[in-house]
Amino acid sequence: MGDNRWLKNSFVYLIILVAALALFFQYFGQNSAQSNEKGIAEVIADAQAGRISEIQAQAGEEQIIVTDANGNKYRSRLESTDSIMSLLAQYNVPLTEESGETRFVVNVDPAPAWGGLLSIFTVLLPTLLLIGFFVFFMRQAQGSNNQALSFGKSRARMFAGDKPTVTFADVAGQEEAKQDLTEVVEFLKFPDKFVALGARIPRGVLMVGPPGTGKTLLSRAVAGEAGVPFFSISGSEFVEMFVGVGASRVRDLFDQAKRNAPCIVFIDEIDAVGRQRGAGLGGSHDEREQTLNQILVEMDGFDTNTNVIIIAATNRPDVLDPALIRPGRFDRQVVLDAPDVRGRTEVLKVHVKGKPLSDDVNMEVIARQTPGFSGADLMNVVNEAAILAARRSKKKIGMSELQDSIERVALGGPERRSRVMTDRQKLVVAYHESGHAIVGAGMPKANPVQKVTIIPRGRAGGYTLFLPDDDTLNLRSIAQFKADLAVSLGGRLAEEIVFGTSEVTTGASGDLVSVTRTARAMVTRYGMSERLGPLVFGEKEELIFLGREISEQRNYSDEVARQIDEEVYQLANEAYENARQILLTNRSVLDDMANALLEVETLDGERLKELLNRVVQLSINLDGKENGSKLDGNVTASSSGDKMNPPLPA
Repeated sequence: MGDNRWLKNSFVYLIILVAALALFFQYFGQNSAQSNEKGIAEVIADAQAGRISEIQAQAGEEQIIVTDANGNKYRSRLESTDSIMSLLAQYNVPLTEESGETRFVVNVDPAPAWGGLLSIFTVLLPTLLLIGFFVFFMRQAQGSNNQALSFGKSRARMFAGDKPTVTFADVAGQEEAKQDLTEVVEFLKFPDKFVALGARIPRGVLMVGPPGTGKTLLSRAVAGEAGVPFFSISGSEFVEMFVGVGASRVRDLFDQAKRNAPCIVFIDEIDAVGRQRGAGLGGSHDEREQTLNQILVEMDGFDTNTNVIIIAATNRPDVLDPALIRPGRFDRQVVLDAPDVRGRTEVLKVHVKGKPLSDDVNMEVIARQTPGFSGADLMNVVNEAAILAARRSKKKIGMSELQDSIERVALGGPERRSRVMTDRQKLVVAYHESGHAIVGAGMPKANPVQKVTIIPRGRAGGYTLFLPDDDTLNLRSIAQFKADLAVSLGGRLAEEIVFGTSEVTTGASGDLVSVTRTARAMVTRYGMSERLGPLVFGEKEELIFLGREISEQRNYSDEVARQIDEEVYQLANEAYENARQILLTNRSVLDDMANALLEVETLDGERLKELLNRVVQLSINLDGKENGSKLDGNVTASSSGDKMNPPLPA
């Protein structure tokens, strides 16, 4: 079917091209002939002077072709309906000499019977071709959404509801969100049950969550469960450079939805057109704002008996226009967050369906090692594990491939074993990463150390992997922040203690940035300063049109700014001293761990646990007194948290 349509269109285009070429050559041929044309008076003069050898004419035609004595041809046109013969006789132009020799020949051909029709066809053909080409082009533009002139047509993709490809069984880790959306499914299936009680289902459902949490997948699952048509479109597909196109596409989309009701309309990334009005560029004539106005009008124009549900997704609900999320429009918000350890286990089970797994694979262990991973991240982990297994010529995906893929996804790259490092560089990296690990083991409230390696991965020359003990839901205490500060400074301090201050490298540049940001956030954003109290300093300004912070308004005096700087310095200096004390107390463990890294390059499992069990932990009481205590036992991450700590680069 597609091939026949292609052949038909190609044939039409070929006819148009041939006709256009014929018109082109005819036009320029006439122009060239007209440029080589003489008046009839010149033809008579040449005939009298004997400079003509032949004249060709056709009965009933005004145009003649003259051949001169040199064989050159030119055209001329009779001024009346008289024939060329009568005109020559009128001017006494003889055709023969007195001696009987022929001076020139006059050939007069009879007029063809179809000559009049040919002349009429020649005049009408260009006009007919232009009209036909214009009609064909406009019909093609109106008949397809992908053609150049279909500006006002909606580009939403429609999926039939009789053959669902995604259901709630394909969505894992979002049980609360599925429960909220179950009401939408029941309304689409059994609307009379709600109408009888006077209930009104929300016209719009706004799904909010970080990227990769399954907003699009869940919306398709709603359509699959309800068995209704599903229209999918991105917010950016409404807006074009032509004013009014977006509003026209919105009207066309809602018209299609009403014709196919009951149905679901899904608008992905609605913040592309739903940002606050009056906060961007272009004023009231901005195309984006006109599109948003049309969406608001259409959602208000729904009839109460129209079973059309609008589902939108965004990861920036803070920039949406208030009129868009008021009751009666998108009045219900479904929050999708990164799944917890149980949700990650279910997501992994969904993504490993149909893939051969080794007997040693334990989904619960993988889920505990991936805190903060979204559904898309977990899918990427499984896919990377399958690629690694194929690269290693294995028939099944093993536990080692899954664990390697976790680090590959978390760090953004594979191991770079081919990177050439000198012995001195390896020694510096080994002590640097050992410093991070030992300070993490010796600092109370720090996350357990999972792995230490000096093998480069991504942009890191080496890394120390920490995993939290439990799902913290982004709730962090002052003690945890102080532990993070000390751990971040552990690598630089290890270099200072072992190699001296003059030999400190740039490997801790990222650590210092993290320390500065964390300490300043504790003072200015989280109210964790005893001196300044529970206050927030500085108000961030943001352009809604751009969706990012551009400046911070200073709402405090110079004296308070000085105190903030002093508090930030005090926090960093306290962390520096704590890390220094831990490393000096455990210098032998630091040397042993660095030597072990130089030997095997990667420490994890029992060997890492044996080294960390020797670390003397720094104990800080509420009154500020410090004392040493032995670290007790297990530091392996046995449960997951909300977010995986980023590995600390060497």
